[in-house]
Amino acid sequence: MSWQKYYRERTVSAAEAVSKIKSGDLVAVGHAAGAPESLLQAMTDRRGELTDVLLTHQLTLGRNPQYDPNLPNLEKSFRFSGCYLGAATRGPVAEGKGDFRPVFFWEYPALLRSPDHTPDVALVSVTEPDDQGRVSLGVSIDYTRQAVLSAKTVIAAVRPAMPFVHGEAVMNIKDFDWFVPDETPMPEHQTAEIGPIEQAIGRHIAGLIQDGDCLQLGIGNIPDAVLSMLDARRDLGLHSEMASDGVMRLAQKGVFNGARNNLHPGKLVLTFGMGSRKFYDWIDNNENIMGMPVDYVNDPRVIGGIDNMVSINSALSVDLQGQVAADSIGTRQYSGVGGQVDFVRGAHFSKGGRSIIAMPSTASGGKISRICASFGTGQPVTTSRFDVEYVVTEHGIANLRWRTNRERMRALIEIAAPQFREDLARQAREVYGILV
Repeated sequence: MSWQKYYRERTVSAAEAVSKIKSGDLVAVGHAAGAPESLLQAMTDRRGELTDVLLTHQLTLGRNPQYDPNLPNLEKSFRFSGCYLGAATRGPVAEGKGDFRPVFFWEYPALLRSPDHTPDVALVSVTEPDDQGRVSLGVSIDYTRQAVLSAKTVIAAVRPAMPFVHGEAVMNIKDFDWFVPDETPMPEHQTAEIGPIEQAIGRHIAGLIQDGDCLQLGIGNIPDAVLSMLDARRDLGLHSEMASDGVMRLAQKGVFNGARNNLHPGKLVLTFGMGSRKFYDWIDNNENIMGMPVDYVNDPRVIGGIDNMVSINSALSVDLQGQVAADSIGTRQYSGVGGQVDFVRGAHFSKGGRSIIAMPSTASGGKISRICASFGTGQPVTTSRFDVEYVVTEHGIANLRWRTNRERMRALIEIAAPQFREDLARQAREVYGILV
């Protein structure tokens, strides 16, 4: 059967496609900008006839009707289980209507291959097929590719707005079972405003980046601030779990070109992307972009083989021992590990590699120091003190690698907000018995 006939015969309405979902099914949902809103809405419309459907995914941009707090008794139909929380899932998990699963991002595809977590159905987004009968997962390769390969039934929203990304984002049309035309625009992630604190952090981090380095960074005002300081750098590479508008700007200027990459020279490697419509247009059919699954991009063993790998990640708090809290606020789960530990550990093994944890020195309008003496009871540690290298705030850089406890406490206090330094020194004495 030709791919054209296969595609034509399996193109159905959203309602018909999601009729394949049964009560008790495990349903994997595409990630970030690849979450198919039209299919999620059609599935939610069946809430009166579905019970105990378990939804596994990470961040989902756009509307999430399956978790709409205004729909009564929705948790009887749909329950979330995933290793990253976003705005749509923090509430259900905090209320006991969903579950956080501590899993490294790079191991999520392995979870979807495991016998007890193989999806019954996958709901994903793809591009329109090309003339060879191939579609692209676009800006969501990550675990979404494995969801397609593992699920018993795969339903694809065919979105003309989705950019065609090369690499292992490209799949054969016969890897999918049903196709639903979908004119939904891509959800856009707007660039955050960069204030003076972020600018200062960006300047400090930019000073640690050299020509020819290969970068990993996330999204938000601190990564954007870093990128805004790198116009004078040359031949930067990208091997990152994600990319957005800041990377696009520097790639268009020739700063990001991967010319010195020892792995995938000339390519910018990512596992997912989200940004503005301009970003999606830039990444569309861009042969310099290589979209790869997260169990490759975030594998610390792969990262460790990349020369001059620099990982840049954020934190919510760092204690005086150098432990990082980045995914929870106290005992409340806020997000997930993302790629932080994957890249911190990978950069450690990279020849010339460096890992950077960045954050403003205070929270709550300057009332709380993000550098604290110790974490409270029940606070999970995201990245251990043995893994952390550089910590950066607007007040400077603390290099903790191979430092004694006294040396690292002194370095961290020096980059804390000035109004908290005396108290932190006192607590170092009282809590740890260390005179700094």
